[in-house]
Amino acid sequence: MLTAPAQVPATTKACLIEMKTLDLASPAQRLGRKTPWRDSLAAVWDRMMTSTSLYRWSVSNPLTRWITQRRARQVFDLMAGFVYSQVLLACVRLRILETVAERPRTLEELAQFTNLPVAGLQRLLQSALALRLLDLRSEGRYGLGALGAPVAGHVGIRAMIEHHAVLYQDMQDPVAMLKGTDQPGAMSQYWPYTIEEQNAQRAATNAAQAEKFTRYSNLMSASQPFVVDEIFASYSFDEHRCVLDVGGGQGTFLGRLAQHAKHLQLHLFDLPEVATLARANFERQGIADRATANPGSFLEDALPLGADLVTLIRVAHDHPDADVKTALRAIYEALPVGGTLLLAEPMAQEPDETPHGDAYFHFYLLAMGAGRLRTARELMAMMTEAGFSNLELVPNPMPLQTQILVGRKSQGLHL
Repeated sequence: MLTAPAQVPATTKACLIEMKTLDLASPAQRLGRKTPWRDSLAAVWDRMMTSTSLYRWSVSNPLTRWITQRRARQVFDLMAGFVYSQVLLACVRLRILETVAERPRTLEELAQFTNLPVAGLQRLLQSALALRLLDLRSEGRYGLGALGAPVAGHVGIRAMIEHHAVLYQDMQDPVAMLKGTDQPGAMSQYWPYTIEEQNAQRAATNAAQAEKFTRYSNLMSASQPFVVDEIFASYSFDEHRCVLDVGGGQGTFLGRLAQHAKHLQLHLFDLPEVATLARANFERQGIADRATANPGSFLEDALPLGADLVTLIRVAHDHPDADVKTALRAIYEALPVGGTLLLAEPMAQEPDETPHGDAYFHFYLLAMGAGRLRTARELMAMMTEAGFSNLELVPNPMPLQTQILVGRKSQGLHL
């Protein structure tokens, strides 16, 4: 049975993270691991790769031409990436991918469906063909392409693509964003956890604040299934009896977990506005007898006691180092001896590893105005500092979407 701590403050407040207080990556990640002799070799290679005469020679040489052509295409894709993203956004907003998924359509049919001029729409469709979002079928009809099929099949992907329009507002001037500002951008305003609300204004803006929480929670719920699938494919809940999901949002993960492991008691901990949404979702799903939502802030309030597994899913990377350490310490104190922490979120790769979504997540979190992308090694160091032991990086099928860390409380409270 989950019990509330003896003292829980009545109110919580969202945390404000200013750009100037962002944390740095660990020294090991910043410095890399190349040795001096490799640096010297890299300097020679740099001179060769920027040589116009070498470029002309490599293009004229049949044995090296394919290398130069491939690199030229990669550079072009970097330059054209924003255009590609806008082609994708237009296809999503016009529901073209969902429409051709029902059956292939002609240009004229799609023009009527989208209410766009044929000439303009044709350019969008040709671009979508080039990006493999669409595929040309018989009689000039358009069907789903290899890359369009996942977008058409998953509402979470489409929700994130729509959401990126907000991100691109902040990235119109990336240099200005890197310099930092005290004025919140569009992304940080979208995310209610990072906006400071003065106590005197909270009552007056209650409806607007509730709308922010609902909007963001809906987005997270739509994109959560990808992470949940990775966890279910990689971690067994058989040994657990009670789960506390910290920062659990609307309860999407616990709703899925209720069906996946029917023996579990489920508890959620999040800010009051979010916990209200989760409680309503538990009622709608008919799991209110097994799932409860507890209001509070892990930065200020003690966590409810009694769970033998605490999950922290896509939470740590949204917060600065000090707040993550506070959360991990609170989780450690709430767990019984032998209890387990499962942390799942996108993670940065070490310097000698192939990056997954590092470039994207670094800027996404920068625009949010809080947190950063951390390596598994950095997160494990924080978990160790909080007192956890027997740490494990759990292999999962799609590390691009998330990676999973597990730690256990093997002793009494860590002092």
